[in-house]
Amino acid sequence: MSDWVILASNLASFDHAATQHKVLQSKDYLSRPELFRGMRPNIINLSRTYAYQSRGYYASLLAAARGQRVIPSVETIIDLSARKLYENALPELEDALNKALRGHADEYPTRLHIFFGMMPDHRLERFARLIFDWFRAPILEVSIKHGEWLTISRIGLGSHGKLNDDEKETFFACMARYTGRQWRDPKAKTPARYSFATLVDPQEELPPSSISTLKHWARVAARLGVEVEPITRKDLSRLANYDALFIRETTSISNHTYRFARRAQQEGMPVIDDPVSMIRCTNKVYLDELMDKNGIPVPATIMVAGEDDFQKAADLLGFPMVLKIPDSSFSRGVSKVGDFAELKALATEWLEETDLLIAQKFMPTAFDWRVGVLGGKPLFAVQYLMAKQHWQIIKHDTGGKPLEGGFRAFELADAPPLVLDTGLRAARCIGDGFYGVDLKETDDGVFVIEVNDNPNLEHGVEDHAEKDEVWTRLTNWFIERLDN
Repeated sequence: MSDWVILASNLASFDHAATQHKVLQSKDYLSRPELFRGMRPNIINLSRTYAYQSRGYYASLLAAARGQRVIPSVETIIDLSARKLYENALPELEDALNKALRGHADEYPTRLHIFFGMMPDHRLERFARLIFDWFRAPILEVSIKHGEWLTISRIGLGSHGKLNDDEKETFFACMARYTGRQWRDPKAKTPARYSFATLVDPQEELPPSSISTLKHWARVAARLGVEVEPITRKDLSRLANYDALFIRETTSISNHTYRFARRAQQEGMPVIDDPVSMIRCTNKVYLDELMDKNGIPVPATIMVAGEDDFQKAADLLGFPMVLKIPDSSFSRGVSKVGDFAELKALATEWLEETDLLIAQKFMPTAFDWRVGVLGGKPLFAVQYLMAKQHWQIIKHDTGGKPLEGGFRAFELADAPPLVLDTGLRAARCIGDGFYGVDLKETDDGVFVIEVNDNPNLEHGVEDHAEKDEVWTRLTNWFIERLDN
């Protein structure tokens, strides 16, 4: 378990009796890096100011450089330095605030303090947790404008030194709750070197990894001194109890998976999928532009923004063609159209929900390649066969459970070099995490169809050829980043 260290600007004004944790002056932390060499303390930065190039700013910046978790992170400090940098969070926060205080808004002052995501009033518990999800800091100061609809005029980092006696008592109580959470299962007989969280939804129909697969990974990881524990969307507040996060739900930047990834990144935790990879991979418009810019072959593509583009797509791509919604997964929002009438009907329907569609040349093949890439190196190579009497590997409109085709797994040494090389080049455009690159191998060459940020990794399928080497490398990817 890592220790907590509290940084204060002035030790004389800090109530040492209110906490059992080590308290250190900010300037000593900055000037004496040897104090925690070889250790991984968790830093609570209570500096008087977090202004750019102040001691408070540098304390959070250097904590990250030293591989130590810190609250607030320098990213949070920057996010809260100007309203334009956090205004995208305001609609959700204001909605939660108004729901909590409906009919009682006038009872509240125009300035609220949130301590470690907590507030004494139970009505504001959800709001406090939500704003802490966005901006993880010991003290958040929120300025509110009263009216028929409560609005947030400012969110800032609060100062411990400016709290009154009652507020300080509440602050220390909240800090004790926050830092007092168990980091390991007290029943565990042998403490693990690291503890990894895997975010799962037990009810998901087509998860990227099944529960039984994650249990297999846990057995492999245990041999490397790592504990793997499943968590669900309700466990965001416990995420800091772990050392790393592996997201095994279908990701979307509009749901809780993105918030988990963002929180993990704020914690300084290695995470798959990271928020940047999510943003880059979930939108097929971005992917097409990115691949084209980097000289990676993709099927001939036309962006469809309105009816004027229908004929252009038909002339350049011919029929049949493939029509795609930019933000879709597991073959949903992807359809083949056989003639102009089908193109016009489907595109008109979909353009009511999105401003842009993708039309691509249809490339009929008996299978799709997927190259798994981890840390810029190949992890697995699999051929997914098309679902029976269907042109995709998954057929959804069956009236029941989706129908999937078979697979053929290849040892990396036996996979076609051009397929591996093209997959690696595509994945490296995205980042250094874990990606599944879908490719089509044709007489005209190898083409990238898309890059998935949380590809399937199922025991007995993707690991069929390379066996437990897949899971060992995955575990070591996290360990290497934690050790460094």
